Amino acid sequence: MPASPSYRQVEEALAQLGVRPTPAEVHGLICGALCIAQTPAVRPLTLLGERVAGDTISAAVLDALRDASAAALADPQAGLTLLLPDDEVPLAQRTRALAAWCDGFLFGVAGRSELELERCSEEVREVVGDFVEFTRAALREGDDAEVEEGAYAELVEYIRVGAQLMFMELRGRPPDHAAPTLH
Repeated sequence: MPASPSYRQVEEALAQLGVRPTPAEVHGLICGALCIAQTPAVRPLTLLGERVAGDTISAAVLDALRDASAAALADPQAGLTLLLPDDEVPLAQRTRALAAWCDGFLFGVAGRSELELERCSEEVREVVGDFVEFTRAALREGDDAEVEEGAYAELVEYIRVGAQLMFMELRGRPPDHAAPTLH
């Protein structure tokens, strides 16, 4: 499996390119796009609306992130690891990054007109609805830190499994426009 760039490497690549999304949001965007498109067709800079302006190193970092994400999504045994800040980062920042990851993922999935959510399984529709809710995730003052750490870990796992489920379902069937029409 290809090695995935670190959060910091992706952060530096995005800074070099002068783009605003966070590494978590970009990773979510790439993973969402991978759920509905073949790996080579997912061009991270195109997803970001950017043109490569001589910074091929930064583009290569994002392509490596795409390749590692595609391999992880395609191999349920290995599993996807969400690109999020390390545990040393305050929980509030990690929670915002997790919300941004979900936002990016939804944007990546929604960026393709072929997806018709009503034709997806109930599980996929539920995951999408949950991801929408998770985009609003935030900590409140006074929350028990230990309880919130546990809840955060559970959310990360749910999102990881949900993204994997969506990949398997959406990539395991032909595009909706190729499906026969029943009369």
